[in-house]
Amino acid sequence: MSLSPYVPIIGLFALAAGFALFSIAAARFAGPHRYNKAKLEAYECGIEPSPQPIGGSRFPVKFYLTAMLFIVFDVEMIFLYPWAVSFDILPVFGFVAMLLFIGAVFVAYAYEWRRGGLDWD
Repeated sequence: MSLSPYVPIIGLFALAAGFALFSIAAARFAGPHRYNKAKLEAYECGIEPSPQPIGGSRFPVKFYLTAMLFIVFDVEMIFLYPWAVSFDILPVFGFVAMLLFIGAVFVAYAYEWRRGGLDWD
C-alpha cells in the first residue's frame, strides 16, 4: 500500500501548521507591548459586563437564535455546493433528494419566520 496519494494532504497540513506557528511568533515580535487594565479585560461589545441581566429579568437569547439560524443556512449551502457541481451526473434520485432537503430547510425557515426569530427588535 502506497502513501503517495496522501503526500499532498500531509503537505497541506504541514503548511497550515507552519503558517499558524509563524503567525503567532510574528505577532509576538511585531505587536505593541503596552498593556493596561482595559486591554486585559474581556471584550463585552462596548458595554460594561454585569453579573445579572439588565433589568433583573431573563437573559435575552435573540442573538443566539440568530446565530443558530445563520449556522443552519450555512450548513445548507455546504450541502448545496457539491450537489450543484455534480448535478449533471446525478440521476433523478439526486434531484428529488435535494428537493426534499431544500423543502425541509424551507419548513424550518418558515417556522422561524412565523415565531418572530427574524425580527430584530
